[in-house]
Amino acid sequence: MTKVKSELAGNSLPSRMFYRFGRTVTWGFCRVYNRLTITGRENLPLSGGYIIAPVHRSIIDTMACAGITKRRIRYMGKDSMWESQPGNWLLSALGAFPVSRGTADREALQRCIAVVEGGEPLVLYPEGERKSGPIVQPMFDGAAYVAIKAGVPIIPVGIGGSEHVLSKGSWFVYPKKMRLIIGTPLMPPEGLNGKAPRGVVKDLTSRLHEEVQILFDRAQAQV
Repeated sequence: MTKVKSELAGNSLPSRMFYRFGRTVTWGFCRVYNRLTITGRENLPLSGGYIIAPVHRSIIDTMACAGITKRRIRYMGKDSMWESQPGNWLLSALGAFPVSRGTADREALQRCIAVVEGGEPLVLYPEGERKSGPIVQPMFDGAAYVAIKAGVPIIPVGIGGSEHVLSKGSWFVYPKKMRLIIGTPLMPPEGLNGKAPRGVVKDLTSRLHEEVQILFDRAQAQV
């Protein structure tokens, strides 16, 4: 785990300044071009790590999530994207960290745990890849597992309108309205001492699915 944490560091002043610049540009673009509004920021912890678990309908969801907090948000990315300079530095500065495609899921989960244990917010899309339509699809257990192992809350997020802004397979960004709603934190059970029993993980994933669907419905109704 020590090696993983060192690989995820990226806390130099230049990288943090570049993150602030990138966040300002992406968040400003969504706010002006797509009239993105965000509600529920009072539900975010003021310090420490936590997991942001949004519905996922467009690659622009990641840009929208940048506006959730001024703190640096971390994301997973394919390790092949880190093969050249200066691209690898830029990706790391923007909050991404590499995960090897084809390796065991446990390695990726360890990296996620290291991020939130390091006190940083982490975006994990619980549906996995981008989906389509108004129904939140069955979720993977990764977000719940990381939350339980690290003892951090999961923040459910609904994003409305993003599929109409930039749908899967499209390259044109339409000036459609977007709405992002941050839900109440879901806290993992106490007293597990770093253990993540399968039943507890499944229960937390089920609660997350219900909350994300409610928030997604609300966000969609407001665009």
